[in-house]
Amino acid sequence: MQPFQFKQFTVAQDRAAMKIGTDGVLLGAWAQIDPEVNSILDIGAGTGVIALQMAQRSAAMTIDAIEIDADAYEQCTENFEASPWADRLFCYHAGLLEFAQEIDDEYDLIISNPPFYTAEFKSGDSQRDRARFEDALPFEHLVVCASKLLAEDGSFAVVIPSEATDEFIELAEQVGLFPYRRCEVKGRPEVAAKRSLLQFSKNEQELETQTLIIEIERHQYTPQYTELVQDFYLKM
Repeated sequence: MQPFQFKQFTVAQDRAAMKIGTDGVLLGAWAQIDPEVNSILDIGAGTGVIALQMAQRSAAMTIDAIEIDADAYEQCTENFEASPWADRLFCYHAGLLEFAQEIDDEYDLIISNPPFYTAEFKSGDSQRDRARFEDALPFEHLVVCASKLLAEDGSFAVVIPSEATDEFIELAEQVGLFPYRRCEVKGRPEVAAKRSLLQFSKNEQELETQTLIIEIERHQYTPQYTELVQDFYLKM
């Protein structure tokens, strides 16, 4: 499999169970980054694409990632080392609960494209299943650990299925994380939203909502989507 070439970096993905997809790149482009952000954590890094987007978009000196799958961890590390920002990127081979228990650091921005498929969709490929399915990273674990690891003035950004949005927000609010940005993502104007992009903080504030439509028709992208991802994709 050929590496995926972005404008400022390249991502090899032949050994990672979860390949580069729209969800992760969208989240990496959409997440709001405070100019003062100095530390960022990518939970469930996969190939490392979101952390690499964070390095391109910010001046944060510490950009950490965690990945539980051994092959994906090795590939993520290689992608970091091959990038222009190798000195700012580091991947830990660890599960989230283990990491959260052992690390005392706090992060200004936490970002995650978590595995969220349920058991009914298991493929039988154990590596792919662990990367994809919710039992590898339950939402409860994600919000609890994000709250623990997040600095007081920091933010937490995530992409999840639209139908899980209300449940996820409720879980987050139980641990003191409150949504202040929400974007419903639709493939085309006439279809229902399939993904929600959410950003939380520890301070309650007014919720900003929007809808993002990716395509008007096949391969005809909306100006809104093009503007969002054009700093990354070569053909945008």
